[in-house]
Amino acid sequence: MDPVVVFDLGKVLVDFDYSIAAQKVAARSSRHVQNLHEFLGGSPLLARFESGLLTREQFFSEIQAATGFAGTQDEFAGYFADIFTPISPMVALHAGLRKEKIPTYILSNTNDIAVAHIRRRFPFFSEFDGYILSYEVGAMKPDAKIYETLEKMSGRKGGDIFYIDDRSENVQAGAARGWKVALHETPGKTKSALRNFLSAHARSKPGAANHATPVRAMAGDGAS
Repeated sequence: MDPVVVFDLGKVLVDFDYSIAAQKVAARSSRHVQNLHEFLGGSPLLARFESGLLTREQFFSEIQAATGFAGTQDEFAGYFADIFTPISPMVALHAGLRKEKIPTYILSNTNDIAVAHIRRRFPFFSEFDGYILSYEVGAMKPDAKIYETLEKMSGRKGGDIFYIDDRSENVQAGAARGWKVALHETPGKTKSALRNFLSAHARSKPGAANHATPVRAMAGDGAS
């Protein structure tokens, strides 16, 4: 079957910095929370939210109880979400794949506040074939359930899937299912790994010479 390329979202397609949100939330809060940026971005509370165990309203209620945040839920959501910047070379890499009609998917541990913001602010987010989001699936990487959901949605398994993620435990979980994987460190390294995957996959098919175009096209996508 034709291959699909699966992208993690945070630190692969968009960068983020929870200290930006922490500063804004702290300025509106009556209680001091030590290392607020870690509380917002890496606590068990966030894991529950991103696993679909908490609604947006419940998440906000717990944040408010912990911090004494004096603003509205919408104000908090604005602060909490406005922490992302696109990683331009990776966005360009994805655009090159779309130009060659290679199916692409997002597989992300995330939440509905972040996704709503990214969808609204960054047009590239609308250009994927499918989205496997932890809060919708009810499981977070590296849980097998979220990988199985990707396989069902894409109709691919094993070596027909190329998966890009910045966390080794997530990449390892994909590799254990037979996926081809790249631990994202730099756009240049990821681009090289993807090019090698597409070349090898094309060579494995009958009429391999007819499948070289996507690999050639990637050379001019601007990623480095």
